[in-house]
Amino acid sequence: MHGHPLEVRALTALYTGMREAEILALPLGNLDLDNKVIKVRVALEETKAGGLRLKPPKTKAGIRDIALPAILVEILRTYRKQLLEHRVMLGLGKPTDEDLVFPEWDGGYQKPSSFCTAWSKLSRQLGLGVTFHGLRHTHASMLIYQGVDIAKIAERLGHESPEITLRTYVHIFKEKKARADREAGDKAAAAIDAALGAK
Repeated sequence: MHGHPLEVRALTALYTGMREAEILALPLGNLDLDNKVIKVRVALEETKAGGLRLKPPKTKAGIRDIALPAILVEILRTYRKQLLEHRVMLGLGKPTDEDLVFPEWDGGYQKPSSFCTAWSKLSRQLGLGVTFHGLRHTHASMLIYQGVDIAKIAERLGHESPEITLRTYVHIFKEKKARADREAGDKAAAAIDAALGAK
């Protein structure tokens, strides 16, 4: 998806675990690249009448600061320069802290429904077979496989408690345990071979 308009949004979801509504509502003032952090304070919601409104994140725990990996910091630095160039071209001027990190072409909010449609189309074209929310699940799965503490994962995802994270990703934890058990068994067998002089 390199160069596609949705590329940086997708990478942000993959590297942070942020929800779609949080990404679409993210103001530039909450993107602190010098300190490598995104401050999640607001989410975007589409009303039944087709309008848009800002609301707090899904849970109280959804209000959080997410530490950014170096690779995403560099991606977002490049993207921010491109965003500034785009605004100058449109005559929108220098952005303020309230302006969006991921706006529509005219600087406004992108409707979640139109974003979802665009992502589904791109996902099909690339043969990904994954929803945008699936990128959040991938992020969580990577943290679990890397042995990150469950409380830290819950905090990063904005879950109210580690129990919610455990319930949501129980299949990943079971798979990780099964893999660890297999590896431990292989090591034990190898140790017996070594101890008994097997060739």
